[in-house]
Amino acid sequence: MINVIGLGYIGLPTALMMSTHGLEVIGTDYNKELVATLNAGRTTFKEDGLDELFKDALKSGIKFATEYQVTDMYIISVPTPYDKFSKKVDARYVIAAVRDVLKVAPKGATLVIESTVSPGTIEKFVRPEIKAAGFVIGEDINLVHAPERIIPGNMVYELLHNNRTIGADNRAIGEKVKALYSSFCQGEIVITDIKTAEMTKVVENTFRAVNIAFANELAKICRHDNLDVYEIIKICNMHPRVNILQPGPGVGGHCISVDPWFLVGDYPSLAKVIDESMKTNDGMPDFVLNRIYEIMREKGMTDISRVGLYGLTYKENVDDMRESPTLQLLESQERHLATGLKVYDPFIEKDVVANQYHSLDAFLNAIDFVVIMVKHNEIKENMDKLNGKVILDCHNICDLSGVYHI
Repeated sequence: MINVIGLGYIGLPTALMMSTHGLEVIGTDYNKELVATLNAGRTTFKEDGLDELFKDALKSGIKFATEYQVTDMYIISVPTPYDKFSKKVDARYVIAAVRDVLKVAPKGATLVIESTVSPGTIEKFVRPEIKAAGFVIGEDINLVHAPERIIPGNMVYELLHNNRTIGADNRAIGEKVKALYSSFCQGEIVITDIKTAEMTKVVENTFRAVNIAFANELAKICRHDNLDVYEIIKICNMHPRVNILQPGPGVGGHCISVDPWFLVGDYPSLAKVIDESMKTNDGMPDFVLNRIYEIMREKGMTDISRVGLYGLTYKENVDDMRESPTLQLLESQERHLATGLKVYDPFIEKDVVANQYHSLDAFLNAIDFVVIMVKHNEIKENMDKLNGKVILDCHNICDLSGVYHI
């Protein structure tokens, strides 16, 4: 039996996938309300294909509990934020989960850390916990790092098809865990050591962050000289060895907006390009806010309450708001002692910010100036409703005349 610890954006789909592929699974989370929702037959977030996978897992016998189970296999998938001052990984949730697992784990059990961590985190924080509990690593407790590699909006497909990395102290345990993931993973599964697995996951997300930062910096340069950044990127990408990404209002989620900071925190004198790239990406919400004020001045607008931000999530067609550029922009506005921007997102049903609307028509009726922060399908399919509005399109998806861009 497998005990999956942490039933959030990664842990829940992983537990469901394992259950539907013939494995006995119990999912554990300290959040009693979350566990109660799952036991009532409802998922806790929106994701394409998740409800169907959930129903299949229930038929396969998956169970959910707040208690840690006595078993020989644990998969720990809990949040790993970063300290915003030091930029280092904040491993407290991983440490807490490991401590609780060790209270019930029998000798010979394997602990698989799925949470993304900085290189050396398991050596620095997890191994000491195991030793302090009186276990001998490699004899009483086996330790493995199997970082997740999926993205909200395409989780179910990527769980099945993405390649995976297994970091283990010895090959035999690595092969055991590989066989576990092979029950559903159709991609290639590579076995390596734990620190290499830690570094590999962080480097993947850092590569993406640096490339996004280049596009965002290019947008700022082009704005300075009144050039069309999208036309320039289009022409440059005609070169067979050039593939510039598209700029945007910022980055969010856990992967790209958080993980690269781990390298900056751990290697401050070495990670200079990464540091500047992250600062560039983090500065985009402020850049968008300044664009809003510039356009308002140009249009003679004075009432900020007639301006609306379309989209609260960090990416299109999901309900994940972690590190959302829109939330960052709203926080920035508050720091400037200004409020009043209206907000709407079709995927966010609960009131999470002030001036939030819950239908596109009501939102558009309340504003004269719309800022497209997220390219949900809904807005793409209703561009005609934006006729007559001042539009700041942060994703270059609107083909109406007179549209402003970042």
